[in-house]
Amino acid sequence: MNIAALISGGVDSAVAVHLLCEQGYTPDLFYIRIGMDTDDGLSCTAEEDIELATATARKYGLKFEIIDLQKEYWENVVAYTVEKVRNGFTPNPDVMCNKLIKFGCFGQKVGHAYDKIATGHYASTCDRDGKIWLATAKDPIKDQTDFLAQIDYLQVSRLMFPLGRLMKEEVRRIAEDARLPSARRKDSQGICFLGKINYNDFIRRFLGEKPGAVIELETGKKIGTHKGFWFHTIGQRKGLGLSGGPWFVVDKDTERNILYVSHGYDTEKQYGNRFRLTDFHFITENPWTDGIQQEIRFKIRHTDAFQSGILTFHNGECYIESEDKIQGIAPGQFGVIYDKDAHLCIGSGEIRKFRS
Repeated sequence: MNIAALISGGVDSAVAVHLLCEQGYTPDLFYIRIGMDTDDGLSCTAEEDIELATATARKYGLKFEIIDLQKEYWENVVAYTVEKVRNGFTPNPDVMCNKLIKFGCFGQKVGHAYDKIATGHYASTCDRDGKIWLATAKDPIKDQTDFLAQIDYLQVSRLMFPLGRLMKEEVRRIAEDARLPSARRKDSQGICFLGKINYNDFIRRFLGEKPGAVIELETGKKIGTHKGFWFHTIGQRKGLGLSGGPWFVVDKDTERNILYVSHGYDTEKQYGNRFRLTDFHFITENPWTDGIQQEIRFKIRHTDAFQSGILTFHNGECYIESEDKIQGIAPGQFGVIYDKDAHLCIGSGEIRKFRS
């Protein structure tokens, strides 16, 4: 079986390669370059990534190639991100990167020549009645199915996730025992293409600054100013510059450039118990009947917790209600839906405010 393995320079993808080789496979390794060097200081270098990926390939005697998808990334994922932020939403570019770049453009450009594409994601797949489903990983803290919830059936049916049945500490131990070049490298954080670039500096490049009022929702009193609603998201606490906190962003008026905040850790205004999902995307197929309530688990951000709820699917939209408090329901983020056992990832849609 011909396998293309995506390698990032991190420990997870290196261990995925190690496990494939232990199983007798000889994968070809590919590093996808997406960060774009610019003249204005907003650059993302990949020298260390490539050095470690090259060392891993050399250790196992594997073919290694760098695939440049910078143009495709910036025309698709970055453009999507900026437009969503401009309209007051909270996008998730890493979700779109997996869908459009890693398993989209790469698949079309190189991956089509291979039987399988392997990655270091913490996820798995399973066969149910002859169909392949995206399934959660053994490690609930590291599970990354929420980042994969926009891929399609063709993509998921060709993916391999060697780390799906491992805990993170097991992966680290394997890397150290195998003396992998990246064994002691720290996990990357933040949006994949930004590297060490500050997110607000990146957004400022495209949208600039526009001072606006920060208003306490309960009293209507102006308590501060901000530099543009696009720098803030629902549920945000840090970075507001307000004294006497904690303060949470609980709403935004994009037309008037106003942030609404509420005070206190337990303020009810930062919680909700229902939301809807538009443009819902099914990974494998639609398992639901229109108008029939379904018991499901869900995530509204990357976290180790699967929340419980009741879903009703109607006319292409999902309506989710939960008995639990849901903190920071941010329109524009992806709400990811799982079966009631939090095993199968059904798909995802963009969060919007609930409407009766």
